[in-house]
Amino acid sequence: MQLGLCSYLFYLLWQSLLRNGWSGRFGSSTPDFSYLASHCSHISPIPSRSFIERQDSLARTLHSLNASAYIAEPGASAGYFANLSSSHWGLSERPLLLIVQPSTDRLGNIQANISILTPAFEETRAKLLPIPSAAEVTYAAWPEDYSPFSQALSLIPTLAGATIYVDGNVRTFIADGLQSAAPKATISAAPVEVRRLRERKSQEEIDILKCVNEATVLAIRAARVYMKIGMRESEAGQLIRRALSASGLTGGFALTLFGENAALPHGSGSDRVLGKHDFILIDTGGTLYGYHSDVTRRLTSYTIQTFALPETTIPLPYLKLWDVVHSAQQAALASAINGTITALVDRAARKVITEAGHGEYFTHRLGHGIGLETHESPYLVGGSEDVILTGHTFSDEPGIYIEGEIGIRLEDCFFIGEDGAAHYLTAGVGGPALSPWSP
Repeated sequence: MQLGLCSYLFYLLWQSLLRNGWSGRFGSSTPDFSYLASHCSHISPIPSRSFIERQDSLARTLHSLNASAYIAEPGASAGYFANLSSSHWGLSERPLLLIVQPSTDRLGNIQANISILTPAFEETRAKLLPIPSAAEVTYAAWPEDYSPFSQALSLIPTLAGATIYVDGNVRTFIADGLQSAAPKATISAAPVEVRRLRERKSQEEIDILKCVNEATVLAIRAARVYMKIGMRESEAGQLIRRALSASGLTGGFALTLFGENAALPHGSGSDRVLGKHDFILIDTGGTLYGYHSDVTRRLTSYTIQTFALPETTIPLPYLKLWDVVHSAQQAALASAINGTITALVDRAARKVITEAGHGEYFTHRLGHGIGLETHESPYLVGGSEDVILTGHTFSDEPGIYIEGEIGIRLEDCFFIGEDGAAHYLTAGVGGPALSPWSP
């Protein structure tokens, strides 16, 4: 079937339904998103036992690499291993560090030894942090007139010849300070064996990621009902954020661009008014128990009224572009299987767009890892040699951007299941968009 025709036929069906009085819950002009709150109400946060299992997995990995310790600042990695995110403790010039060391019990089992370096005057507050641990957490407090790095390294029995890994997001002055305080040790960024512990998601993480991404799609659909021709980008964004909040998600964002403004993939917009012939681009997400969603939809402009829906006219060439991007997204998903190099997935999507004659307008990588960070490793990008493995989660977001004219991007996140295949995190609510009229 000719590109664009499927979308156009779906559009005609959609128009027919609305002309014949279909409005469902959306007869009111006052947004009511309260019904969204129930979607993720059954999902629980990560339990303490899982943090302890993660710590012991890290300890075993460190032991196998002959490393003495792993050090991280409050953030995604410390949040993964010890429930110590940046929301629990903000970064400043005074270091607070998570230190994990492998230890061997009398039966030969490798277990994690958890320590926290804290400013001395903050020690009481540091001890209130909700850090799960199988054994008592050690707190090393450093006074203001003493080196925090020397205090941290005093916890490690033998420094000469030791290998100490720091999380990749540790600030430079922390890594440099540790190296200066231990010149006979090797301080280096954590290798892929350590990074993969967080990259590859457990089933309980997948369950959270499914729900937060599903809730985001439902929020888009709910907010879309109240969007109308003549509204501004800021008004549409506010609707999305309200829907995300009603869903129980925190930290909601909504990049909302109309018409040609969407030709800048991460543009700030101009608070442009929505016209009758415009597409709407919404790139949005939020968090649930620290895990992120990231969804982009390209919608047609329309208005819901009590009795009628004004005609929306999208030029057929633009519908064809939407279908090209949609096909590229599906091609990428089909190629993302266990053992594949990430660059090949980017190539699969890019091939579809290039063969349709628009390769020069696909200007960014295909996707990124997602979890405790919106953007995290590994990445679906040309030139990468990272290997896709079960438990990996990615965004799949091809686009076409013709500056001054139009921008189209479709984004859904997926995971690699135990069967080795890619599955959309949003499959529980229908998965990716079917057409511009069915996000």
